[in-house]
Amino acid sequence: MEKKIEIDEKLNMMRHSLAHVLAKAIVSLYPEAKLTIGPAIEDGCYYDIDLAEPITPEKFAAIEKKMDEIIRKGEEFKREVVSKARALEMFKNNEYKKELIEELPQGEEISLYYLGDDFVDLCRGPHVESTRSLQNAAYKIHAVNGAYWRGNEKNKMLQRVYLYAFKDKKALNAYVAMLEEARKRDHNKLGRELGLFTTVDYIGQGLPILLPKGAKIIQLLQRFVEDEEAKRGWQITKTPFMAKSDLYKISGHWDHYKEGMFVLGDEKKDKEVFALRPMTCPFQYQAYLNKARSYKDLPLRYNETSTLFRNESSGEMHGLIRVRQFTISEGHLMCTPEQLESEFKNCLELAIYMLKTLGLYEDASYRFSQWDENDRAKYIGTKEQWDEAQNSMKKILDHLDIPYVVGVGEAAFYGPKLDIQIKNVFGKEDTLITIQIDQMLAPLFGMDYTDKDGSKKSPVIIHRTSIGCYERTLAYLIEKYAGAFPLWLAPEQVRVLPITDRNLEYGKSLLNELEKYGIRASLDDRNEKIGYKIREAHNEKIPYLIIVGDEEGANGTISIRGRGNENASGLKMKDFVERLLEEISTKKI
Repeated sequence: MEKKIEIDEKLNMMRHSLAHVLAKAIVSLYPEAKLTIGPAIEDGCYYDIDLAEPITPEKFAAIEKKMDEIIRKGEEFKREVVSKARALEMFKNNEYKKELIEELPQGEEISLYYLGDDFVDLCRGPHVESTRSLQNAAYKIHAVNGAYWRGNEKNKMLQRVYLYAFKDKKALNAYVAMLEEARKRDHNKLGRELGLFTTVDYIGQGLPILLPKGAKIIQLLQRFVEDEEAKRGWQITKTPFMAKSDLYKISGHWDHYKEGMFVLGDEKKDKEVFALRPMTCPFQYQAYLNKARSYKDLPLRYNETSTLFRNESSGEMHGLIRVRQFTISEGHLMCTPEQLESEFKNCLELAIYMLKTLGLYEDASYRFSQWDENDRAKYIGTKEQWDEAQNSMKKILDHLDIPYVVGVGEAAFYGPKLDIQIKNVFGKEDTLITIQIDQMLAPLFGMDYTDKDGSKKSPVIIHRTSIGCYERTLAYLIEKYAGAFPLWLAPEQVRVLPITDRNLEYGKSLLNELEKYGIRASLDDRNEKIGYKIREAHNEKIPYLIIVGDEEGANGTISIRGRGNENASGLKMKDFVERLLEEISTKKI
């Protein structure tokens, strides 16, 4: 069922109005500044400006003071509608506004908003009646970042001035406090502190190095996913990391995705040009094409732990969430039209099972990504094919009672998709898991099957991930658990802490017992005080500590400290191991 996004229109209008106040304050202080666009966003607004002088944090207070003055004056917002020619004349000295105006169809209404008598901006509105309505609002400039004009890195870099904006100081303070907590959980910070990953400038942006602890978590996830997929009838493949351009030309990626690919060679000079794979589908199709297929072979499910390469722009890079090389739990399923709904349902059930096991299910939202029929160049296929595919997906999602929002223009170039989204700690949403319906690519590759009546038909293809990108999943898990992973995923599950050197041999025997059962453990045999060892282990988020002293050695027992402030002494090692194995096997959160 389609779910409408609830928007607080009054708050949104207030933020949009404050964007104009922010812009007016900036040009009052910096008359040479050229304004571009300034929308309301989830926590306030921003305005992109072209100004040679950098707006540094030391200048924020002066801009805010000027905003205060404008608001205290009670200046009115007044709308005026003008012709395209008039608008171009008014903004003749601002190439950014002129570009926006020139793109508007001839005869279209062009709306301007005045703020007082000395400031006007190109804007559809709406706005509050006057700045008197903003006098209780709480706002604060919190950042200035670089932003390419219209998001295109070939264009000029502008300054984007960000403003928090809330209805009152209480709401603003609560939001700032929430952000402070978010920064503590930010995987880009915490993941480095915990020794999970790092990055190196001379290797490049979006190319993280997974350190032993982070690599262990990824390994655990991959084994879990591949085993679970095998139980559900998926057959594993292993395909090349690159291919000649010929393959991508058949699939359509060369025409529709080349800018996002790493191309090796030059078509004008080289006999053969290769590209690193941005997805696995055209490779896995070759396994289907390896022999003739009958309806009795379907559904046919291929999965692969795939390393992929995508040429993301430098401004998009963020820790493990958006990278240029990543590993994904990718799969492609070939089925008959009659099998489509049940197979789609099975793919979704697998994805939900993964989310629940990892503790991310409650954080997920669903997006039905559709084509934009007004932008045909982005897609292959006919309107009839797209209508058929999207109607099929809508029917399936409605039958499964999946609450979703629609994203027009966000489909893959070959078919609609269900994107399962997760927000990071700062509220930015990215796709973790995708399930797509594809009725376009099979005919391009000559993929067919012999049906019951002897006729040749093209299979429907479902593209899907079961856990998505492993690096992105790790990022969300770091933030979800603030680095304190569930026991089954913790890179180190138990640490043995002898109190003195006299207790070392007993500690070693306990370590051997843990390792015998496959429990990831270590022994801290350093000549340090026990309090220091405990604090360090606590900071490293180790789930369980075994503390052994003379009493434990004499009685053949252990004392434990759990991460959740659990303390117990006089325990038998056998009982503790059984408890650990139970917690690991059930993947307890």
